[in-house]
Amino acid sequence: MDIILPYLWAFIIGGLLCVIAQILIDKTKLTPARILVSYVVAGVILGGCGIYKYLIDFAGAGATTPLTGFGYLIAKGIREEVEKKGLFGVLTGGITAAAAGIAAALIFGLLTALCFRDKRKQ
Repeated sequence: MDIILPYLWAFIIGGLLCVIAQILIDKTKLTPARILVSYVVAGVILGGCGIYKYLIDFAGAGATTPLTGFGYLIAKGIREEVEKKGLFGVLTGGITAAAAGIAAALIFGLLTALCFRDKRKQ
């Protein structure tokens, strides 16, 4: 049971974040883009305050995979770069920390665009 429990918590926490977003989409007039940005900002704020680290320790990938995890990664990168480079780290830390994810998104987006044709609506 000890082997399955971390996976179960990751699934529950990640799923809960998705359920909250879906409820916001269905029950409010917020657009999906605004909800996504709100999740990233919430991750930055919780990461900057040091709270999100506890959620990651508890839920693992269930907390790092959603957009709140991306916000946490940006806040963590900025904090580390500020410690190393001072104020200049504010400008470079977020991009440095998230570079692999950003590059992967760009590459997979390009490959998808090259492999498939769009179907225009008439």
